[in-house]
Amino acid sequence: MDSATTDHHKQLQYCTTRLPYRQGRELKAVKVRIQKLDSFAHNEWLVFQVYTVASESRYLLIFGVPKINLQGNLKTKLQCFGKLQSCACITPEMAAKMELEAFTDVFAVQFERLEVARRAKRQLDAKQFYGGTLHISYAPERETLQELREKLMKRSQEVANRTRRNRTDQTDSTPAKKRMK
Repeated sequence: MDSATTDHHKQLQYCTTRLPYRQGRELKAVKVRIQKLDSFAHNEWLVFQVYTVASESRYLLIFGVPKINLQGNLKTKLQCFGKLQSCACITPEMAAKMELEAFTDVFAVQFERLEVARRAKRQLDAKQFYGGTLHISYAPERETLQELREKLMKRSQEVANRTRRNRTDQTDSTPAKKRMK
């Protein structure tokens, strides 16, 4: 894995210059980097991270866990969200690929279902854990090709079911409106 494939694991800085009415209770918005296309043109474009179906994953990387043998405690915390298939410390592997915070470990975690991983990421990212602040990112590069195929098939089925349900809801509500008039 080269630095281009680990860029999405780097934690971005939160935006602190938002207007007060736009600022929520917690800092969550991330500053967007602006890059010029070329030095002669005035065109600028925004670079930001967008999550697609392929970039979400049952695999998570958890950065910022204090290096005091907390694997058991981390497992316990993660099992509150749903069934955990694996939890392994990969600090040496990640240290060779990118710069890590001193005295912290990195864990690779695999959940049974994508929804569980989504919920765990949303609820634990940027939260305190034994004195360290966790940073959690999806790790789709750990998926096999078969897992990726299954994920995309499942997502297309979900979209088809939702579309079908919306169509039936619209046809069911149309006669009711006509009867009321």
